[in-house]
Amino acid sequence: MKIIGLTGGVGSGKTQILGYLNSKYGATICQTDEIGKKLQKKGAICYKNIVEHFGEDILDEKGELDREKLASIVFQNAEELAVLNNMVHPAVKEEVRRIIAKEERKNTNLLIVESALLIEDHYEEICDELWYVYVKNDVRKKRLIYSRGYEPAKVDSIIAAQPHKDTYMKHCDRVIDNNGVFAETQIQLDRIVADL
Repeated sequence: MKIIGLTGGVGSGKTQILGYLNSKYGATICQTDEIGKKLQKKGAICYKNIVEHFGEDILDEKGELDREKLASIVFQNAEELAVLNNMVHPAVKEEVRRIIAKEERKNTNLLIVESALLIEDHYEEICDELWYVYVKNDVRKKRLIYSRGYEPAKVDSIIAAQPHKDTYMKHCDRVIDNNGVFAETQIQLDRIVADL
């Protein structure tokens, strides 16, 4: 089984690429964001520690984490963000390892682990290759304003908070250029998969 880590900045089109790899090659998709959300649900492994540290003010009326409230705390305070990340990221990585083991037993050929934090969280330890989806900042900005309705200032702050493309280039085995039309990206993906 090939385990591929897929990363790239917000608005780079990772979701579309995952959809293509899944439909054309039957790739199993594993998104760390989704796993993280599951692990932070009431009763799940990260929930208790988060509530103990940040207090019950971060809960909604159903007793679930209010992600907006939590975000407003951690994105204004680097230390608190580090605390949250240390609670969530190791648990997510452990869950990814479990998923990998399960997929190996099922004789899966291709597993894609998609994460914004592949490099920071050292996913090269569990992936055969890391792939970076590259899109110029102005293209990402246009896409996010158009597709998600974000304000330009919000997009700028999100992009500024993410690693620079040089960081991705340095750590990733392959670069997928997703600046043009998706048909061009598909050709690159087909080539890469054939090369695997």
